[in-house]
Amino acid sequence: MTITAGLRSGSTTTTGSAARTVDLVKVYGSGAAAVRALDGVTVDFVAGQFTAIMGPSGSGKSTLMHCVAGLDTPTSGHVFLGDTELTRMSDKAITLTRRKRVGFVFQAFNLLPMLTAEQNILLPLKLAGHRPDPDWYAAVVDTLGLRDRLGHRPGELSGGQQQRVAAARALVTRPDVIVADEPTGALDRATSAELLTFLARSVADLGQTVVMVTHDPMAAAYADRVVLHADGRLVGELVDPTNDSVLDAMRELSAHGA
Repeated sequence: MTITAGLRSGSTTTTGSAARTVDLVKVYGSGAAAVRALDGVTVDFVAGQFTAIMGPSGSGKSTLMHCVAGLDTPTSGHVFLGDTELTRMSDKAITLTRRKRVGFVFQAFNLLPMLTAEQNILLPLKLAGHRPDPDWYAAVVDTLGLRDRLGHRPGELSGGQQQRVAAARALVTRPDVIVADEPTGALDRATSAELLTFLARSVADLGQTVVMVTHDPMAAAYADRVVLHADGRLVGELVDPTNDSVLDAMRELSAHGA
């Protein structure tokens, strides 16, 4: 199936890639019970861009993101982080690379309740034995509007503030790529809009690269580009998406039985 209206086929260029996959396959199980979650996916995530991955439930979008982030091992194919091929690395090397070069924002905030917001933000650097870059840390904190909340513990923060702390924690290591898995799933509309605005600003103002999996057309509309995924395959993309264009694309996917 090929989606055409308002879409263009996925790019395979490597120019300015923060991450990319080539002929990526992921199969879970074996024999009659085997599930082909990814079926030869080639996709490029451009540096300094906010990309959303969308598709029907079970389409393989989260599996794609997990493989790109080094959280899952593909059955075959190649995953590159910049010019580094993760699929040629040992598990230990992937873990070290992921720690240094990938930031994570998940639906669950995963903040430590006994630590202040500042301590939670700086935890990845502390675990790695590194000191924060003062200028970068200040830029992250100010971009996310957390300056007056740094001394508060998670229980003293709203849900939106906690998610911003989680986003700051992902940003503070200055990763090559930030991956966000349904980051607004537990938030109300107003708080979701707040977080998505900050993710977009991290791209526009701080030069970050964000790859986000979402099922929400309104969330996807904050991205520079939407990659559409169905039945384990890349079926098209939207550039400069709007809520309406994403809704139309998802309706077309549904109409084709994806």
